[in-house]
Amino acid sequence: MEQDVYRTPESDLNIPQEGQGILASRWARLGGSLIDSILIMCITLPLMFLTGFFDTVTTGVDGQPPAQPPLLFSFFIGIVGIVAFLLINGKFLLSDGQTIGKKLVGTRIVTDNNQKASGMTLLKRYGFYWVVALIPVIGGLLSLVNILFIFGKTKRCLHDYVGGTKVVKAR
Repeated sequence: MEQDVYRTPESDLNIPQEGQGILASRWARLGGSLIDSILIMCITLPLMFLTGFFDTVTTGVDGQPPAQPPLLFSFFIGIVGIVAFLLINGKFLLSDGQTIGKKLVGTRIVTDNNQKASGMTLLKRYGFYWVVALIPVIGGLLSLVNILFIFGKTKRCLHDYVGGTKVVKAR
């Protein structure tokens, strides 16, 4: 009898293959997120410098002591960061569920049932993430809660639950 060379002990146990539902590690998720954040900072930090944001925060305006940046300016920078993120990663997200950071660390976004994430699914996922961060006063706290969900058994953040997604190994 001929042996099936494509059959492995893993396939007998119905264990998902790479990229088909094996959850990404928390470290891989952190690494991908840090890479994506650094790319966006390469755009937003120079913009903040050129618009006088840092001068306002460090020296104040018109002789007044340093203050919090104006809410409208913070909102503007947030929107610029979102637009930059979409310009840099939009095509990759729609084609294979990956940002540049996710590509580099070998992860991808899929739906709860391991299907390719649609544009609407990705919009819910990232929309929640971005809107929460832009909420004045409590946005930072809510963003922290969102991210702390990663320490649950399913290694999913709150934005993953909202979007119906998970991050899995891509290779």
